[in-house]
Amino acid sequence: MSIFDGITLFSLVAAALWTVMTRSLLRSAIGLALTSAILTVIMFRLNSPLAAVFELSVCSGLISVLFVSVISLTHPLTIQEVIQHMKERMARFWVLPFLVIAIGITLILFNIKPEIRLPAPETVKDVRVVMWNLRQVDVMGQIIILLTGAFGVVVLFKERIKK
Repeated sequence: MSIFDGITLFSLVAAALWTVMTRSLLRSAIGLALTSAILTVIMFRLNSPLAAVFELSVCSGLISVLFVSVISLTHPLTIQEVIQHMKERMARFWVLPFLVIAIGITLILFNIKPEIRLPAPETVKDVRVVMWNLRQVDVMGQIIILLTGAFGVVVLFKERIKK
C-alpha cells in the first residue's frame, strides 16, 4: 500500500466520522458528498472507473443535491432542541472514534494486510461498448435514479411554493 492509499483511506474514515458526528444536517450532507468523492478516488485507484463514475454522479452529486434541497425546506431547530439532539448523539456515538482508532492501531501493530483479489479486467477497452452493450441494466438504473431525484426535487419545491 502506497502513502497516497494510506492518506486516502485515512481521509475516507475521517470524512465518514465527521459526517456522522457533526450536529448540522447541512454539514452532514456535505460530509457525505466528501466521503463519496474520496470513495470515488479509491475506486479509480482499484481500476473500477465505471463504478467510480456512478458513485461520483449519484452519491456525490444527486443524493447530496437532494439532501441539501430537503434540508433547505425544513424548519430550523431551537437552541434547546439542538442541545438535546447533541446530547443524544454523543450518548450514542461517543465510542465510535475510539473504536476506529483502536482498529487502526491493531491493524498496524499486527501488520494485518488483507489480500484483495480483483477480478480480471474486461477484454473490451472501449467504454461505449461496455456501457451500451454489456452494462445496459446499470445505465437504465442510473437514468431512473437521476430522473427520480429530479422529479422529487421538483415536487418538493412545488409543495413549498403552494404553502
